[in-house]
Amino acid sequence: MPVISPAGATIPEVTHHVAAVNGTRLHYVSAGTGGSPVLLVHGWPETWWAFRKLIPLLARSHRVFAVDLRGFGDSDTAGDGIDAATYVEDLHRLIEHLGVGPVHLSCQDISGNTGFRLAATHPADVLSLTAVETTLIGFGLEALADVNNGGSWHVGFLGAPGIPERFLPGIERRMIADWAYPVMTAAEGAVTEADLDEFIRTYARTDGWSGTAVLYREIFTDKGTTKALAASSPLSVPVLTVDAFGGSLTEQTFRGVATSEVTSLRLPEAGHLVAQEAPDELAAAMLEFMARADLPAVAPSS
Repeated sequence: MPVISPAGATIPEVTHHVAAVNGTRLHYVSAGTGGSPVLLVHGWPETWWAFRKLIPLLARSHRVFAVDLRGFGDSDTAGDGIDAATYVEDLHRLIEHLGVGPVHLSCQDISGNTGFRLAATHPADVLSLTAVETTLIGFGLEALADVNNGGSWHVGFLGAPGIPERFLPGIERRMIADWAYPVMTAAEGAVTEADLDEFIRTYARTDGWSGTAVLYREIFTDKGTTKALAASSPLSVPVLTVDAFGGSLTEQTFRGVATSEVTSLRLPEAGHLVAQEAPDELAAAMLEFMARADLPAVAPSS
């Protein structure tokens, strides 16, 4: 894993890398030297930088990797013909590239659907799944676009074909710093102006909204694929769900799609962007959960 120079912000604990996998180039960072591996996957409007506080806490006892999904951060942008299945294959190939699998997978927000599909279709890749402030298509994700019943306008806007790519270039700061972060966060001061500058830097590049467009568009074009997968291949790995803002949608969703143990954490004082707002609480829960998942299976007594 050759080390590259960071294109943007960084922290002392990580090194930066690029993996050529599945016809694209994925930027990721790594930290830690021992312990079972952890792969962190960001949500929206985020990049790997969402884990700047969480990585050092996990890396004390784990090898930690945080990726920029295709079309986000400093990874290649998403071209034509890319869909949700592409993102699943990207992560599968990245885990192969890292050569450390299976991994403790953590996904948040819009990446939760990708994480579920990876764990369901490539169970050998995944030791455990931590699902943070997320749900699945067919289990509540599409309902978040229903503005008449508490949903948000941005879900339908970002999922409308051609709309984010046409209307958001040039107004990244207005969308991300002026609207999204104030609405999504609850912990005052958790996200600084410098943090916002780093997120905006990558969304403002040419085709910087391409990944956003693919993942949100899939909400409305899934045609029952995720729900059918959940019925045919429920999760068999341990699951940790994390809900904030007093909600429980993540827990409800994953208790319905897993045959394995589901552990739940609720952080009513935190906002939607948990890794940025409550890293200490999230790290403590993940470390305890992953330690249990790392224990060897005990054979039933005869």
